[in-house]
Amino acid sequence: MGTTGLSADPAEYRRRLAKVSDEQINAWAAELMRDVAKRRGIVRVVADFLRSAGLTEQTFERVFASGGGAPVMLGRDAGGRLIVPTISLHALVTGIRAEVADARERLVGYLVANFDEIVYV
Repeated sequence: MGTTGLSADPAEYRRRLAKVSDEQINAWAAELMRDVAKRRGIVRVVADFLRSAGLTEQTFERVFASGGGAPVMLGRDAGGRLIVPTISLHALVTGIRAEVADARERLVGYLVANFDEIVYV
């Protein structure tokens, strides 16, 4: 598992991610968002990212737009939950890098928080 960064538990996974390039963290985070959206839905991805990245909905919107996501594409589902098009999830990675100083740690937090999803895939 050394070449993939995976491990048997989230704590070891976090330690391994510390040795991985920013580019790889970005790619894995974007891929995970896309994969989870396919299996569990966009609402789950947005909620997980909000929580693990420590964002408010307002900050999420700014991050999305800063990453190249079209603000007009932000919406709400029938339950009032924030959603974005799955095809635009990559904008969150680029946007968080542009908006917050500790973006790497927040992306690592997202990956670790979804460790069980990664292992599932």
